[in-house]
Amino acid sequence: MDRLYVVKIGGNIIDDEMSLSFFLQRFSEIDTHKILVHGGGKEATRLGEQLHIPQRMLNGRRITDAETLKVVTMVYAGYINKNIVAQLQAGGCNAVGVTGADGNCIQAHKRVTNEVDYGFAGDVDVVNDSFFKSLLYQGFTPVVAPITHDKMGQLLNTNADTIAGEIAKALSPYYETHLIYSFEKEGVLLDVTDDESVLNKLTKTAYEKLKASGKIFAGMIPKLDNAFAALETGVERIVIGNGAKITQLISGSAGTNITNE
Repeated sequence: MDRLYVVKIGGNIIDDEMSLSFFLQRFSEIDTHKILVHGGGKEATRLGEQLHIPQRMLNGRRITDAETLKVVTMVYAGYINKNIVAQLQAGGCNAVGVTGADGNCIQAHKRVTNEVDYGFAGDVDVVNDSFFKSLLYQGFTPVVAPITHDKMGQLLNTNADTIAGEIAKALSPYYETHLIYSFEKEGVLLDVTDDESVLNKLTKTAYEKLKASGKIFAGMIPKLDNAFAALETGVERIVIGNGAKITQLISGSAGTNITNE
């Protein structure tokens, strides 16, 4: 079975030109099947504020009204996605930028909760594994922006960590799938203010305790929720860590390994 790396890049690395360029150079050197999923929330927040569109977050997820949906689509599916694709091409990686609406590759539904209206935020229903397998077979590297659709004409803003996890889960029957969540931190930290407090390993039991005590919060929660869900459905290995160390994350010498035990 061929190996596949599903890598999600986000955080400050997306916003820093030099850090992103370095990451993409290292990512281009991964010599096997690979898919890159990206965020870009800070850039979207900045543009929203410049356009005087209030930006609201809850538990690491963006509340997406109609105007914010326009902003995130422009930023994620437009500038950030195509900038990444262009840089990967320069590194010899034949990348193809897509959203969930392209090729009907990720269908979702509008999130419905009793507590809060997230607006046009989406939760994934199904990943079109044939679409991604076809691109990978042809030697392309998909670069996925976190915009999905409901197949009724509505675009939806969907958490990039969720998208990476769902793609990894969908492709795990066909590849030895490794899921890597990369950002500017060294991994999951016991103390968010101390970069040296990184956990080498995190189990589901330990995660629940840390979350209940408030030591893990905000954007790390959807990342870890998706990591454990992916681990339980056939993904071979999951690691969270610094995108600048993508080579070490792949080799297992850096980051936080997510395990069941």
